[in-house]
Amino acid sequence: MSMTKVPIGEIEQTTHRALVAHGADDDVAAAVAKAVGVAESVGNTICGLYYVESYCSQLVTGRVDGQAQPSVTQPRPGAVVVDGHMGFAQPAFDAGFGQACDAARTNGVCGFAVAHTHTCTSLGYFTEQFAKAGLLAIGTTNASPRVAPPGGHRPLLGTNPFAMAVPGESGEVAFQFDFATSAVALGTITKAAAVGQELPLGWAVDSEGTPTTDPQAAVGGSLASAAGYKGFGIGLLVEVLAAGLTGSNPSVDVPALKAPEGPPHDLGQFYLVIDPDTYGRDKLSRIISVLMSELADQPDARLPGSNRTPATTVEVETDLWAMITALGNR
Repeated sequence: MSMTKVPIGEIEQTTHRALVAHGADDDVAAAVAKAVGVAESVGNTICGLYYVESYCSQLVTGRVDGQAQPSVTQPRPGAVVVDGHMGFAQPAFDAGFGQACDAARTNGVCGFAVAHTHTCTSLGYFTEQFAKAGLLAIGTTNASPRVAPPGGHRPLLGTNPFAMAVPGESGEVAFQFDFATSAVALGTITKAAAVGQELPLGWAVDSEGTPTTDPQAAVGGSLASAAGYKGFGIGLLVEVLAAGLTGSNPSVDVPALKAPEGPPHDLGQFYLVIDPDTYGRDKLSRIISVLMSELADQPDARLPGSNRTPATTVEVETDLWAMITALGNR
């Protein structure tokens, strides 16, 4: 497979050009392009350029409104709600981020709901922004139905990711994680199917509910939850927060995310934002210090997302980069 080295800044600029060329407002395109660049810089390729073609095609068909202006309300002192009006999640989040930070610092905690948007792709991209602002954040979002309940054969939940970002003492992220509550992300399955790569047993079941290693059978069947019923329980928690508290689609009503045609995604995200100063930041600093010190003599071990240095230049599949570049020259 041929690869091309591309600076992250060029990825952002080219993505921005492609989105604008297909109908997105300049500020909307900038917000989405920044998220694409960040995803690529940390190796999260499934949430990066992989999605840009579908963003562009769905701008044209109207599945996502590239000119939507989010509206922000604060129904109670510790609650901030953004209606994304079927636009992209990134500018909707940006519209309420500052208010959510202020609410968390004023009240100690804030429930931040982002409703009626396109897929947010990388949930950790959002929670880490709170951590960099000195706040602890837990985030949830749901997706199109891909995960069957334990013992079942028909999808009920999305991959329903769950993320947490913990602030350090100097504006950095002490550690963070962002994972699907399915055994693996859907993009991993579809990539395996595209190249005919066999799956590990336990990742998916076929349409009859039988565990399978065939990626094509997995695409036609369901993903399995991580850790069986335990992962399914966390997926339910995500569903209740991300859909139940935002009024957005439950997973069973979310249409296929990358298809050019169809109704808007109408997805929600819900963030629990906590100001550690409310409870004494020294308490949080202490637990981080304990965790770090216990890992000090384990050179191959680390807390997830800690000491991560984003790349400034990454390798991109040559054909993919050519396609993204062409989208911007439309």
